[in-house]
Amino acid sequence: MISREPTLERLAIARQLLLEPFGLDETDLAKTLAEIKAHKVDEADLYFQYTRAEGWSLEEGIVKTGSFSIDQGVGVRAVSGEKTAFAYSDDISKASLMDAARTVRTIGAAAKGGRVKVPTRKVASSRSLYGGLDPISSLNSTEKVELLGRVEQMARAKDPRIIQVMAGLASEYDVVMVVRADGTLAADVRPLVRLSVTVIAEQNGRREVGSAGGGGRFGLDHFDDALAQSYVDEAVQLALTNLDARPAPAGEMSVVLGPGWPGILLHEAIGHGLEGDFNRKGSSAFSGRIGQRVAAKGVTVLDDGTIPDRRGSLNVDDEGNPSQRNVLIEDGILKGYIQDSMNARLMGVKPTGNGRRESYAHVPMPRMTNTYMLGGDKSPEEIVSSLKKGLYAVNFGGGQVDITSGKFVFSTSQAFWVENGKIQYPVKGATLVGNGPDALTRVSLIGNDMKLDPGVGTCGKEGQSVPVGVGQPTLRIDGLTVGGTA
Repeated sequence: MISREPTLERLAIARQLLLEPFGLDETDLAKTLAEIKAHKVDEADLYFQYTRAEGWSLEEGIVKTGSFSIDQGVGVRAVSGEKTAFAYSDDISKASLMDAARTVRTIGAAAKGGRVKVPTRKVASSRSLYGGLDPISSLNSTEKVELLGRVEQMARAKDPRIIQVMAGLASEYDVVMVVRADGTLAADVRPLVRLSVTVIAEQNGRREVGSAGGGGRFGLDHFDDALAQSYVDEAVQLALTNLDARPAPAGEMSVVLGPGWPGILLHEAIGHGLEGDFNRKGSSAFSGRIGQRVAAKGVTVLDDGTIPDRRGSLNVDDEGNPSQRNVLIEDGILKGYIQDSMNARLMGVKPTGNGRRESYAHVPMPRMTNTYMLGGDKSPEEIVSSLKKGLYAVNFGGGQVDITSGKFVFSTSQAFWVENGKIQYPVKGATLVGNGPDALTRVSLIGNDMKLDPGVGTCGKEGQSVPVGVGQPTLRIDGLTVGGTA
């Protein structure tokens, strides 16, 4: 059997799902873009998408909900200067494409005379970071239900104080095709799966919740019993630890952040401020500061969409540009922002592979992929033992950030009080309050245990949600404000 090069294979799948069933070919797409280019626009593109998604959830030992959906459509965009015109339809046809093209082209001035030249079609370069499998079919229905059942059994067997278990399994098969007015043709086939478990523990009339899980761009068969057990262990340990938690102290103090998922603070408080649109408009606390010191020495922050199988990774972004490994802050110096095509053009730089959109019904914008801080030279034990009095925040719940000021508020889901370098007891209700750019300058110790999150992150921006990854090593940050309940 002869296999095709992965980029060509993805294009073939996209044509089979998104063009051929509707009697379309690339000539029709070129005509649509030519219709838009009859007016003077800087950029124009077509974004086709086919998505199949499935979800299962188990509670009280039975599968209580199941869902299955199919969605498909096309988004048509024209950009002139800073203005964007956009139309979309779930009807993929020649007529709907032409209607959308005539609608969005009005953003530009009518071209005077002459015939619009159709650019030579070129296949965009791309990466091969994950297989183009359909994860929904990687396990049959019986196997999916049995997997959730085993998760519940593992959790209940872990400790008699576990009184309730909820487990969920989600999978998605996403195929996209991007056709740009400059002749670029790109496609991607994106699998995405996630397994989650939530437990409730009860002791002496007190109840606490613990959650864990993971996922990425692979099949459901990735979740073997050993991995499922690790999620169960984490969720149960979190719930049981919080049963003994005391009210959190409040005040200004040094805080140690654990590795992995606590990188969500980095993502929210700093990552969003490094997105190109906020910086082009001057609304970010990092605007106009490239080349300046914005963080303590040793702090290096990357956004990397090229890590194999990761939740936030992409072979190509939603504008057809290959994903990249972008160094945003290097040894404390701001090196650049993440960009989509429009903001890159307006700022006189190159796109960074970060043009992302939730679906064909949304416009692309600069968005993070996998954002993380590189490790340092300190052991996590050394960092925790350096605290005279302070908070050790192992895991986080929700948070908020103001992009313009950089101010953030984050709640911890698991934290410990430390005195004289020793962990004393778990605390509950701690919130971290600070300023992202300022907090970067207060990083005093960086661990050698950099870890990425298990694959659970979803990022929201201007009403759009996309899958992302975060990560960091153990960090000590001095002078953070902790809001407590004590």
